[in-house]
Amino acid sequence: MAVGKVEVLEDESLMDAVTAVSGSGPAYFFLLMEEMITIAKDMGLPSDIARELVFQTAKGAGLLAEMAYSRNETPAQLRERVTSPGGTTEAAMKVFKKLDLNGIMTAALTAARDRSRELSS
Repeated sequence: MAVGKVEVLEDESLMDAVTAVSGSGPAYFFLLMEEMITIAKDMGLPSDIARELVFQTAKGAGLLAEMAYSRNETPAQLRERVTSPGGTTEAAMKVFKKLDLNGIMTAALTAARDRSRELSS
């Protein structure tokens, strides 16, 4: 079963970064899904509906990302298209920025990369 594409790296020292991004990456998306399901249930949605909404949202986002990739568009462009000024998505984006999602992601991926280095030595 093929699950992705092969990339050739000239610099083998980058393999630990590949592990942090691509090897561990699916777990990051699945964690986000877990949290969204839990929060949706905490907001009052029935468990089965929360699960269905999150899985279908992930599927739709993946399909949109695949189409955007084929058109050489960026994730930022996708995000901007679904973020209405003054809307609900923008409200959530402001929270992500305020709580430093970039810093959290940087720390997490750096930890994964560093652990990959430790394991390979």
